[in-house]
Amino acid sequence: MTRILLFLTACALAIEVGAQAFPAKPLRLVVGYPPGGSGDFLTRLIADEMSKDLAVAVIVDNRPGAGGNIAAEIVARAPADGYTVLNGGNHAINKALYRSLTYDDRDFVPITKIATGPTVIVVNTKVPVASLQELIAFAKANPEKLFNAGAGYGSAPHLAAVLFESVAGVKFTSVQFKGGGPAAQSLLAGDTQVMFATSPTVMGFVRAGRMRALAVSMRAGSPAVPGIPGAAEAGLPGYDFTFWFGLYVPAGTPQPVVRRLHEAAVKRLAKQEVKEKIAVQGMDATPSASPEAFEADIRAEAPMLERVVRESGARVE
Repeated sequence: MTRILLFLTACALAIEVGAQAFPAKPLRLVVGYPPGGSGDFLTRLIADEMSKDLAVAVIVDNRPGAGGNIAAEIVARAPADGYTVLNGGNHAINKALYRSLTYDDRDFVPITKIATGPTVIVVNTKVPVASLQELIAFAKANPEKLFNAGAGYGSAPHLAAVLFESVAGVKFTSVQFKGGGPAAQSLLAGDTQVMFATSPTVMGFVRAGRMRALAVSMRAGSPAVPGIPGAAEAGLPGYDFTFWFGLYVPAGTPQPVVRRLHEAAVKRLAKQEVKEKIAVQGMDATPSASPEAFEADIRAEAPMLERVVRESGARVE
């Protein structure tokens, strides 16, 4: 019995010493988006900020493709030592969208959210609507005649549009593009008439008068997207959709390491200059109070996301 207690004590001490030594080498932060865009920007920002707190390099590894599944699988299969981190969204989206996945949400330990933001609802300037209520009335009078430019199945704009159709009782004809950039070009050309987009994708065009912004996809307006009403103010109080980015590590990562990563991320996200940089992307810094709080948020949101994907009818082989 004494030998068992000594062994367990030695194991506990080894874990504690290992955690205290963490990190002893650079970290890899994997993201399922190509360079450019909000996802990549936030990944590079939090990597740079965490490196200052952890005193080691945090190297960004862009692994785009398959809706983020490639990046997620890399991290799910990585050693559970805290040196490989994922920046991603809620895995419930791809679980509902893809017929088969090589990983599961149980393969990850959540650390913290980084930032949260709404999509912006914009229309081509030739569409005869000047408000969200007018868009809904026009869409009801012309079912499926308005073409919606999407950024790809499972993307935040895709899910925002599907939820909008459900709440508003309208139906668009949706066209999915490979990203927000091509979707925006389609809207500008007049090939499509409405678009749900991340703020950086369209706000330059809105300010230049080349697109008309009607509302953001969250109930209240966002300080990060000033001058555009929230859905409630615009006349659709039941509509509320936001997207977020957050950090994960492989399941089995020691809790002291998870806590250290959470501490580093949250500390840097609290800095005013970091908040301002995130606001430029049309998002708000939203660090989680704890890894457990982040996990609870993920689980609470999952049923809604799964329902939205099902209602969209989208499935990827």
